[in-house]
Amino acid sequence: MTKETLTSDLIAGITGTIISIPQSVAFAMIAGLPPVYGFYASMIAPPIAALFGSSNQMISGPTTAISIMSFAAIKNFADPTSQLDDFVMLSILMAFMVGVIQLVMGFAKMGKLVNFVSHSVVIGFTAGAGILIAFKQLKHVFGIHVPQGTPLIGIVKYIATHISEANWYVFAVAMGTLISAILIRLVLPKFYMLLAMIIGSLIAIFIGAEAHGIETVGEIKKALPPFEVPNITWENMRKLAPSALAIAILGLVEAVAIARAIALRTRQTIDSNQEFIGQGLANLVVSFFKGYVGSGSFTRSGVNQQAGAKTPMAAVFAATFLVIVLVFFKSYAAYLPKPAMGGIILLVGYNLIDFHHIKQVIRSSKRELIVLAVTALGTMFIPRLEFAILLGVLTSFVFYLERTSSPHIATMAVAPTGNFVNIKRDTSLAECPQLKIIRIDGSMYYGSVESVAEYFADLGKTEYKHVLIICRGINFIDLAAAEWLSYEAEKWKEKGGGLYFANLKLVSQDVLRKGGFYDKIGPEYFFTDKREAISSIFKRLDKDICASCEVRVFKECQSI
Repeated sequence: MTKETLTSDLIAGITGTIISIPQSVAFAMIAGLPPVYGFYASMIAPPIAALFGSSNQMISGPTTAISIMSFAAIKNFADPTSQLDDFVMLSILMAFMVGVIQLVMGFAKMGKLVNFVSHSVVIGFTAGAGILIAFKQLKHVFGIHVPQGTPLIGIVKYIATHISEANWYVFAVAMGTLISAILIRLVLPKFYMLLAMIIGSLIAIFIGAEAHGIETVGEIKKALPPFEVPNITWENMRKLAPSALAIAILGLVEAVAIARAIALRTRQTIDSNQEFIGQGLANLVVSFFKGYVGSGSFTRSGVNQQAGAKTPMAAVFAATFLVIVLVFFKSYAAYLPKPAMGGIILLVGYNLIDFHHIKQVIRSSKRELIVLAVTALGTMFIPRLEFAILLGVLTSFVFYLERTSSPHIATMAVAPTGNFVNIKRDTSLAECPQLKIIRIDGSMYYGSVESVAEYFADLGKTEYKHVLIICRGINFIDLAAAEWLSYEAEKWKEKGGGLYFANLKLVSQDVLRKGGFYDKIGPEYFFTDKREAISSIFKRLDKDICASCEVRVFKECQSI
């Protein structure tokens, strides 16, 4: 650490504090908690995740997606409007459980697990969460008391039928804040949330907040997070376990994705397992200081990097300055009107919809579009958000199996240059009438054997007696595929020819050799390269057929 990096981190920390104040309040509201719990999480999580993680610029803490998942999970067991103490207790326990799960996964080196959650699932979930968040804020925007736990369609119907009860003073504050945020973001993108909330508060004061039923955040009694052991009971842990696992995985996916995105600009090496440990420790420690679950933040991390952060000290400075602000200026937070927060959260929800990547998915892949749509719709309409993510992952996995279960089989021919070319690329090329040359692109395992077997069943009905498989595109062969290959090789031998293999990777040979299939098929049927294979197989061809053949595609044919 140098004086230059310290100065850069200090400036980035000040910028991060300004950003975290409105976000802490907004995200706590999304999670169904009083604003103070968002502040607690924003004080504790960032420095711990930064110091124990691997990214120099990522900032952790409350996030939109994780907040809405936490709310969706806990509202099934406690109503935040009538059972706030129980709701808070379960929210803190959720952070504890998520932290433990993430730590275990980090120490078990399960960093590669995040690769199974496809990018389309993340995009679909965040888009669905953005829409869900926006609709859930409509009660604060219109000042209509929508019953707690009302689903998305129910919210729309309820507001439509009770629009006459709307408080238009509340609506004016919300829209004034929203419009201010949109306009200010064009000029001062780093400070638009803070400035818009100030403008919304001034509008509320100007029109008389108390006189017109405009609710405010209220007094923040304790500025510093108190140390308190979470209320851990087996019954509550059992109830929260499925949601905790889903939140833990999604939080890690989100954090690692952010860390990798920033690393593309900073050229830093990211260790996924270390990120798991950093996130796990952050959530675990947060739970002992009455904070709630969080993850890496897209917004704060981006601002931190753009503000010039060089080391994890930027996160430490941001948390320190937040403590100072809340100790000396916490009284001002009491005047923040909830409709202003509703207007801000409307924009937060909109920003979660990644239109750029959604357009890319629409243009590039129908399968990925289905995965995205299934996840987004599940997020909006399935009460348990963890099931929406699971549904997206399963849909993605089904498409993966569908793709890998049908390996591409290309028919190859020899070009005048001596290169082996897919005949679909050059239809003028002729094939040898005795030797069928194919290339299999894809792994051979229990799921793909049937597809390959169907191809060979049709090939067995032809006049061909010899088949050469170019195996460069086969990444691995499992036991089921190895057994089938040995069986198929015997069939071609009985036909008076053979099944030959060229360019088989060592990892693909592993099961064949260890299982005895290599010796069963015969070492003489395996070749290190295509040219060697052709030279050897040519000696086994029927020379009477060769004598009358006009194709003569191999150089060995010239000797006939």
